[in-house]
Amino acid sequence: MNISLRYCHITVDELDESLAFYRDALGLEVRNDIASGAFRWVTLGSPAQPDLEIVLSQPHAGRSQADGDALQELLTKGVLPMAVFGTDDVDAAFERVRKSGAEVLQEPVDQPWGPRDCAFRDPSGNMVRIQHRPEQ
Repeated sequence: MNISLRYCHITVDELDESLAFYRDALGLEVRNDIASGAFRWVTLGSPAQPDLEIVLSQPHAGRSQADGDALQELLTKGVLPMAVFGTDDVDAAFERVRKSGAEVLQEPVDQPWGPRDCAFRDPSGNMVRIQHRPEQ
């Protein structure tokens, strides 16, 4: 039996601002942009991983009012789980994202546990890390 990750969700405040970050700054490609009533779900992915997609959606999309409110509160606090991306050139990725105007949390640094990485906040306040793990 094989099992693999297919989708990963990232909750965002404003879809178009977040789409610009994930598409333009990180370089992901838009695969779907689906509207349903007042909400949209946008899926993006990397050409290097054609079977894996990230889904961007707002806190109340497809959720009850109470659940959407709770998720909005966590998003506002900046305490939702981070997303970690891999790259073969973390310094170039850092410069590309920095030039987009994203909030820099950490410039590239060699971590004692192995990877060289950097960190940003997306337009909604989610932490996004980009790392390069040295060859083992």
